[in-house]
Amino acid sequence: MARRPRAPIPPTSGAVTVRAVRRSDLDQVIALDAQETGLEKRDYWERVYKRYGRAGRGEQSWFLVAVAGNTVVGFVIGEVRDWEFGSPPCGWLFAINIEQEARQAGIGSRLMTSFCDGLRAAGVRKLRTMLSRDNTLVLSFFRSQGMMAAPIIPLELDVAAAAGKGRA
Repeated sequence: MARRPRAPIPPTSGAVTVRAVRRSDLDQVIALDAQETGLEKRDYWERVYKRYGRAGRGEQSWFLVAVAGNTVVGFVIGEVRDWEFGSPPCGWLFAINIEQEARQAGIGSRLMTSFCDGLRAAGVRKLRTMLSRDNTLVLSFFRSQGMMAAPIIPLELDVAAAAGKGRA
């Protein structure tokens, strides 16, 4: 389905509200993700919503949306992770996306601020994320928010290739 272009949202318009996701937002979140990735992953997003969108008080997870009128124009999802490999509790941001026509309007910054406010309220001092090294758009955004290289090394294993070779 083709999306009709919308006029850009001025950064100071006040026309955007950041709030917790609602079940009724999910179709728009799925469409926004599909616009960026080229894949509609409805089953994945249903699981994400169940885990993060319905989080109860004190669960230390967030699924926030930026809404202009009745339209979701962005989202951020993350949580607090405790003591992974000895690391003190820290925030992990695992998804952020802004509708292409709404970028450069401060919406991503507002989502990050709201997410970080939640982390601070939970007593968390650090925020971490991971991204593909060739995702320069998102890397530039994170750097504009003050993020820098972390003192961790991400590792991966091709479990299919490792099978039967005496490895995991």
